[in-house]
Amino acid sequence: MNNNNEKQKKEFQKKVKESSPKSNLLKNCFMAFIVGGLICDIGQFFVNMLMNSGMPLDEARGYTSLIMVFLGSFLTGLGVYDNIGKFAGAGSIVPITGFANSIVSPAMEFKREGYVFGVAAKMFLIAGPVLVYGITSSVIVGLIYYLIK
Repeated sequence: MNNNNEKQKKEFQKKVKESSPKSNLLKNCFMAFIVGGLICDIGQFFVNMLMNSGMPLDEARGYTSLIMVFLGSFLTGLGVYDNIGKFAGAGSIVPITGFANSIVSPAMEFKREGYVFGVAAKMFLIAGPVLVYGITSSVIVGLIYYLIK
């Protein structure tokens, strides 16, 4: 009986390996680099444009973050950002636009369940753990830094 289970497991693993899509690591890294860099170039364009209009650097950076979050959210709402994500992979997830996408996508998906139990409850489904552990670890590191210094 045990020998039969081993044989079934090997056959299943073989079928999984055959049916799994083959990924081209070099191509994926290149596309992530290009698209992530392009998103950062767009952000730098807004910083430069705002500074050229007379805005101080700190304010230009803040407004650029707002603009990029808006663009990520807007493109997610139109269904465009998901296509960019399929094409670019991690290159579209790492910048701030990817964070906006991770909040808007679940909110849109659960909208039919209502604004309270759908949109509000599910909005941070993906980004929530990132925020919780990011904030917690930054507080811990800050306390350690404070105690050492």
